Amino acid sequence: MTKRGSSGLSLLLAIDKSKGMTSHDVVNRARRVFGEKRVGHMGTLDPLASGVLCVAVGPATRLDAFMSGHNKTYVMDIAFGCATTTDDAEGEVISRGEAPSDLLNEQIAREVVASLVGKGKQLPPVYSAVKVNGQKSYAAARKGNVIDLKPRDFEVLSATLRSVEKRPLDELLPAVQEGSELVPVWRVSMEVSGGTYMRSIARDLGKRIGCGAFVSELQRTALDAVSIEECISLEHLETFEGDPASIAVDPLRMLPYRYAFVRDAELICKIDNGAPILPAKLSLNIPLTHIAHDDFCCTTQVFPSSDPCFEGETVALLVDNHIKALYRFDESKGQLCAQCIFSLGVERGSNL
Repeated sequence: MTKRGSSGLSLLLAIDKSKGMTSHDVVNRARRVFGEKRVGHMGTLDPLASGVLCVAVGPATRLDAFMSGHNKTYVMDIAFGCATTTDDAEGEVISRGEAPSDLLNEQIAREVVASLVGKGKQLPPVYSAVKVNGQKSYAAARKGNVIDLKPRDFEVLSATLRSVEKRPLDELLPAVQEGSELVPVWRVSMEVSGGTYMRSIARDLGKRIGCGAFVSELQRTALDAVSIEECISLEHLETFEGDPASIAVDPLRMLPYRYAFVRDAELICKIDNGAPILPAKLSLNIPLTHIAHDDFCCTTQVFPSSDPCFEGETVALLVDNHIKALYRFDESKGQLCAQCIFSLGVERGSNL
């Protein structure tokens, strides 16, 4: 194997992660594909989960610091009658309870699922990447240490029941021996705020009903404006021989910032050197995140914004239709100051 270095690429990909892989497994395979050391994922997916995982390649990995807090959409199977150490099908059984027969009533199930919409606080799963005293929670849990996790804010923006069925518990949970009983399973669709733990939603619903519950299947179908339909599989990526730009995702769809196309040679030179810029030198446009969900708009459309810059505002600067820099407005100086300069401009995709 050749030594990984720089691939000469700077882009964002949407990968359809397969069940059973860690997010880091996806990163490692992408590194081998591109021969690139700088590869990272944005937003972790548990091994049990499949679906949308954004992966940055090259200098585009620096976007990670600016891409937190995106809403996510999932299809989740919640199995009742059992609680596990991991709050999903990967864990050991910690309690069993008889699931009420009402859980098979679609009308009741629909009402319960609808009641999940709203804001609240949740404890992250013990087996999660949350850091406690500098150590990841799952690492401490595996050592048998007691973990003091703090509740976190979350929001369910929408929740819809898709189906109700009975399934054998031993088919859903490897830790259960053969011959187990049939248990209710709800398939639900949810859009949630960034930082929401789907496993915690299932666990807390099981506690509320009094019989225990866990996630038996989970698919992320959208990460903000990026949908599962736009994703490519790792197998496709590994055999792809075309221009990588043709399969890149436009980062502007995920960055909630106004942006400007820079064509003036003097301004481009200033950006290359990280020099301050006067806002009056730029023609800013409405963030694409504001229009990405509009059925009547596409991401190639540009909508000018005449509002003045405000203190702390970040704007994206594009050179040759690549994201070259992110600048932040300093009101006391009346200038935009360099926040992040990309040594190689980030691709927006060849379909733009």
